[in-house]
Amino acid sequence: MSWIAPVLVLLAILGAPLFAVIGASALWNFHQAGIDLQAVAIEFWGIAEMPILLAIPLFTFAGYLLSESGAPRRLVRLTSALLGWMPAGLAIVSLAACAFFTAFTGASGVTIVALGAILFPAMQQAGYPERFNLGLVTSAGSLGLLFAPSLPLILYGVIAEVSIEDLFLAGLLPGMLMLLVLSTYSVWKNRAIRTPLGDFSWREVGAAVRAAAWEIPLPVVVLGGIYSGVFAISEAAAVTALYVLIVDVLILREIRLRELPRIMRESMVLVGGIMIILGVSRASTNFMIDAGVPQQLLEWVSGLVTDRYAFLVMLLLFLLVLGAILDIFSAIVLVVPLMLPVAQQFGVDPVHLGIVFLATMQLGYITPPVGLNLFIAGYRFERPIVDIYFSTLPFFFWLMLTVLLITFWPQISLVFV
Repeated sequence: MSWIAPVLVLLAILGAPLFAVIGASALWNFHQAGIDLQAVAIEFWGIAEMPILLAIPLFTFAGYLLSESGAPRRLVRLTSALLGWMPAGLAIVSLAACAFFTAFTGASGVTIVALGAILFPAMQQAGYPERFNLGLVTSAGSLGLLFAPSLPLILYGVIAEVSIEDLFLAGLLPGMLMLLVLSTYSVWKNRAIRTPLGDFSWREVGAAVRAAAWEIPLPVVVLGGIYSGVFAISEAAAVTALYVLIVDVLILREIRLRELPRIMRESMVLVGGIMIILGVSRASTNFMIDAGVPQQLLEWVSGLVTDRYAFLVMLLLFLLVLGAILDIFSAIVLVVPLMLPVAQQFGVDPVHLGIVFLATMQLGYITPPVGLNLFIAGYRFERPIVDIYFSTLPFFFWLMLTVLLITFWPQISLVFV
């Protein structure tokens, strides 16, 4: 029945849950092909057997605990004490703090909401123009997606069946490049802003280090354990969750025991959504593979482009649009299985593809007119959405340049892999 596809598209446009639309499509296709509908349930069983997926709920829970504690405030104080003396020091502090926080929470919207309340007023008070502040905080909200232990990196590794450790290593230089470019732009803008330079104080550094004494070991232990081979990804996630739980609940007592059920529930709602989308998408993807859709897609793309560079240009344009209208988790499970075989035919390394995919999707969050972070920032800072558009345009331009470098210079991603 040809009316099924338009109806499902219409339901998605009207706001039906994405997993319901994908699931309905998978069930209908299996039914039309005469395949037992238990195939969908089998895909969920297959997910349950993946040890790596243990990392997703554990890292998510740890990220939610961090966002509810005083960790964001201590992190900003520490980076401010270390970097605040530099030209545009507070702007660089904001970029670094947002990148670190997003890496552990895996959600850029959470970063804007949690750190925006601290960083935006501080930058206003320091004399930075409001438009610059809005643009920086909004754009920095998704910077950490390329840094371990980012959930999108883990999910891409699961879907594409590539080493997650390799993805963690591959994201280091591209992520640092984005931070460096935006930091350089902020320093350049500071010439006109003429924000007074802060006085560096070893006493403040010492006080900030003591205040953040429990947070400082976290990335060292977790990332050091992963890269050295001491921890598997799932083990590192368990260590992170246990460490944050003990510190914030039992030692610092910033989160009460009675608040834990609420935090668990909120974090697992996100995880549940990811798992459901992943399960139905795997079923839908397997059907499309059996039906030869990737081969048909490859033939269609090959008719439009003839070389690797033309393919990458088309891929960037597609991902910019996709990132503006679809959340990153859904995009990974929907698009990567179809895109991966096509990219490999054009000689694109799967690890490099993952970094390009996430970097461009990250940029899609601030792509007008419907980038998700634009609306989150407008709501959080109570500013008209048009103001947010104009505020983020310079940051969008510089990030776009870094995405182009990452895309067409693969060694930036692959040098450590």
